[in-house]
Amino acid sequence: MKRFYLVFVAFLVFALAGTSCKKKEQAPVMPPKQEGAPGQAAAPHGMMGGGQEKKVVVPEDIKAVWTAVKIEVEFKEKKNKKQFTIPLNSEFKVPDTDLTLKTGAFLPHFSMAADQITSASNDLSNPACNIEVLVGGNQAFKGWLFARYPDIHPFEHGKYGVKLLEGVRK
Repeated sequence: MKRFYLVFVAFLVFALAGTSCKKKEQAPVMPPKQEGAPGQAAAPHGMMGGGQEKKVVVPEDIKAVWTAVKIEVEFKEKKNKKQFTIPLNSEFKVPDTDLTLKTGAFLPHFSMAADQITSASNDLSNPACNIEVLVGGNQAFKGWLFARYPDIHPFEHGKYGVKLLEGVRK
């Protein structure tokens, strides 16, 4: 009987040692949650490691077609939403608020390479707009908003929501 217990204990030790030595399965790698002030993107699309910005290249055929974007602003306290058409590369003060939207480039087929951001075509495959959001004159967001993927690097704020709806053609 004593021998049985010794064999049993030895078996348990080896079994436990074997499971602790196994390579742990790694969870899928997800992009890190952006940190910073509420509504502030820590590393919006367009930034490379070390805070260096990628060059945004808007092809001439894209510039010739797209003139504005439709943006939806959500007023969380009032529980309503309004749409605004804002010209590209302009500044827009949302009426009756402390919210200012600065639009930059619009890319209908957002594509990112190692050194630049551009549009792979004029098709609306992955529409994105570079935007800066100011609340009370302070930058609350600077980065890319995606029409088809609004949860990728979203503007997060307790009072407002801002989403890209679509690009506006000439």
